[in-house]
Amino acid sequence: VLMLPHGQEGQGPEHSSARLERFLTLCAEDNMIVCNPTTPAQLFHLLRRQSKQHKKRPLVIMTPKSLLRLPEARSYKKDFVDQTFMEIIDDSKADKLKTERIILTSGKVFYDLLKYRESKNISNTAIVRLEQYYPYDSIKVRNVLQGYKNAKEVVWVQEEPANMGAWGFLSL
Repeated sequence: VLMLPHGQEGQGPEHSSARLERFLTLCAEDNMIVCNPTTPAQLFHLLRRQSKQHKKRPLVIMTPKSLLRLPEARSYKKDFVDQTFMEIIDDSKADKLKTERIILTSGKVFYDLLKYRESKNISNTAIVRLEQYYPYDSIKVRNVLQGYKNAKEVVWVQEEPANMGAWGFLSL
């Protein structure tokens, strides 16, 4: 398991940032797992799943440093007990019939988008989190997106510039 600091949170020698796109470039033939969990329970279930796997392969986890102290990035006891690792997390607060726009995102930028949506009182946008980049399960993603019958637009949002991050990998 590689837990790498990730995020555009600082510069200088004490601030390192994993280059997600470099790991995604190395992905082929189910050779590794690359994830970016957004809650403590997700991280717990991901590590648990990794330890119980019969087919051993490297797990690369992007860990934004700001999530360590972010009050919104918390889990409750029931999240640890009743859930498992979710490769994609649907927006539980979005009204599926009112949603016209779906934002696919991953990592800490989810919390920035959530805060913006709440501050601007936006009710026609769903924010869906992609927690596992590779292996990418397009069927699970498609099933979540099909739940939004009135959605006219699906966009990907990431904190990195367009030539970095997961966009180049996911757009293929």
